[in-house]
Amino acid sequence: MARLFEAIEIKRKTFFEFEAAPYVCLDVDVSKPTARGGQTLVRVKMRNLLTRAVFDKTFKAGEKFAEPDLDSVTATFLYKDGDGYHFMDQSSYETLTLRPETVGDDRDLLVDNLEIQIQKYNGRPIGLQFPPHVELTVKATEPGVRGDTASGGVTKLATLETGLEVRVPLFVKEGEKIKVHTETREFAGRA
Repeated sequence: MARLFEAIEIKRKTFFEFEAAPYVCLDVDVSKPTARGGQTLVRVKMRNLLTRAVFDKTFKAGEKFAEPDLDSVTATFLYKDGDGYHFMDQSSYETLTLRPETVGDDRDLLVDNLEIQIQKYNGRPIGLQFPPHVELTVKATEPGVRGDTASGGVTKLATLETGLEVRVPLFVKEGEKIKVHTETREFAGRA
């Protein structure tokens, strides 16, 4: 039996089940009543882990939620083909294949041998969790032109090995490895 907890206990990055689907809390705000007899309300910004939809919902402090049957498996990305995206489970050394719709936009961050976490809900893979940064190679970018900084254009567009496009500083050149922040998909420094 899954443990039950109240809405007032929900914190950032808490996983919980709501309307038979798993969610993660992205942000939470507790508003205490000003009048006697008022109810404490918990406003939660949450992401549905199945659909990736993000929305706000307000709960009463005493509403109860179950912990979802979530499990994470450490895996390494191997390759992509017509069947999907293939990963090697690091504990059992089995190959896990995820459908393109399960991987979604995360495909822009996948490079060979990248170690990630595959999230499973009730034993079924539902998504990927990345480390804070991934290292990607710059495939194409315009050369930085001397004097560009005076006009305020201190960044330029770069296309990375996965097809992801990010804004990078002028000093970044083609062939260089850079770090990309996995949550914001922004330049995070040289690798």
